[in-house]
Amino acid sequence: MPDRRDLLAGAGLFFGASLSPPLARALAAADNQGGFTASHAVFNDAQRALVTAISDRILPATDTPGAVAAGVPAFIEMMQADWYSPGDRMDFLAGLAALDDFALKEDGKLFAALAVEQQDKVLTTAMHGMMPGLASGFFNHCRQLVMLGYYTSEIGCKQERVYLPVPGRYDGAYPYAQVGRIFAS
Repeated sequence: MPDRRDLLAGAGLFFGASLSPPLARALAAADNQGGFTASHAVFNDAQRALVTAISDRILPATDTPGAVAAGVPAFIEMMQADWYSPGDRMDFLAGLAALDDFALKEDGKLFAALAVEQQDKVLTTAMHGMMPGLASGFFNHCRQLVMLGYYTSEIGCKQERVYLPVPGRYDGAYPYAQVGRIFAS
């Protein structure tokens, strides 16, 4: 029985030379890099590729790894599977479908197969709330999920930001008068 990675690799071979770079990145990110595991699958392969492409455009790799390298697509699926109510999950899936439908109507391809510039154009339309059939807050919701997944991942904490588990040294007898307020950490 072929697994998801084999099916995605087969789909990549099927597309052959016409394989777009964004879709290639989605296929390469098919394994769970961030360590997030959903209790059950929520997305089909096309939706998973779409979430991967959205994550990659919202927080792309620069001098630090991007959302895909941090495992954000798996984080989003875990959130959908384990934390969202069925109604909220259906709203999110409807938003993904509306995004893909718009990309298909405008550019003749699903969002994950579009060139980066076309993906940015579609996401800008969604961001401004001008996409038919898409809830006005869908893009902001996606952006929040991507940022939450990224900055709670090891890559986001340790490579993008500086992680200091306990700032300073421990001093149980530190004079309150020197600080004037209580530490938050």
